[in-house]
Amino acid sequence: MTNASDLEAFAAALEASSDYRVLRRLRPRPTVEGFDVAETRTGLMVDVETTGLDPDRDEIIELAMVPFRYALDGTVVEVLEPFDRLREPSKPISSEITVLTGITDAMVAGKSIDPSEVTMFAAPAAVVIAHNAAFDRRFLERFSPVFSTKPWACSMSEIDWAAEGFEGAKLSYLAMALGFFYDRHRAANDCLAAIELLARELPRARAPALAKLLERARLPTWRIWAENSPFEFKDLLKARGYRWNGEENGKPRSWYVDVSDAEKEAEISYLAREIYQYEVDVRTVRVTAYDRFSNRV
Repeated sequence: MTNASDLEAFAAALEASSDYRVLRRLRPRPTVEGFDVAETRTGLMVDVETTGLDPDRDEIIELAMVPFRYALDGTVVEVLEPFDRLREPSKPISSEITVLTGITDAMVAGKSIDPSEVTMFAAPAAVVIAHNAAFDRRFLERFSPVFSTKPWACSMSEIDWAAEGFEGAKLSYLAMALGFFYDRHRAANDCLAAIELLARELPRARAPALAKLLERARLPTWRIWAENSPFEFKDLLKARGYRWNGEENGKPRSWYVDVSDAEKEAEISYLAREIYQYEVDVRTVRVTAYDRFSNRV
């Protein structure tokens, strides 16, 4: 009978050849011995499974939160016990969502998530992280106000994965690129996989991915609105990275872009010179981790 050490020897032999790559199942990350709790912060990785994509109409059917401790240099030192709950929505789960999430009506029947329990669990977190914070934050802020009091970071969009040599930023792709696999699309498993990504050293930056994420998340950004921009320049704006807000959400119905603090003045100058072709008072909104990815921006 083949034991674990034999299998690891086989894997090592395959890895020694340039003709093979080995994927290992994600295992619980060991605690770093001897760390000082007083010199750490608590992060909270979150993930939701929902009945659809619209946070105003669709509902959470699974919520996972996995707290972890990290040192001030971004090293993950301990992964703590997860919170993972199912919730029965007001309407049956569609077959498409069941295929995507693996969650059925029978699994959630009679299940609920207590918002007060969620608040207590999330309260110690110094930062909330999701691998698509623009999706998760909107659902979670509607579910519990605790999530609107925390700074957020996005492990998908706030790490420059392309600059590190990766061809995509999807969680499953990054996991495979870094040599591990996991049981996908259940919220707790996705959280643990994302924490593992953050614990790894980036190949080019030579620093923990979490360190680079926190560095980026702490920086303010600016949302610049190109209100009443001439229609004939819409393709120029789109090519430059501007997006169109056509929703009735209390914000301008116009093109907008998010830029760093250092890029703000240059972007305003570009709009005046190339788009409006005259001096213009451009609407700008300062964005920090406390509001980024929320409906407030």
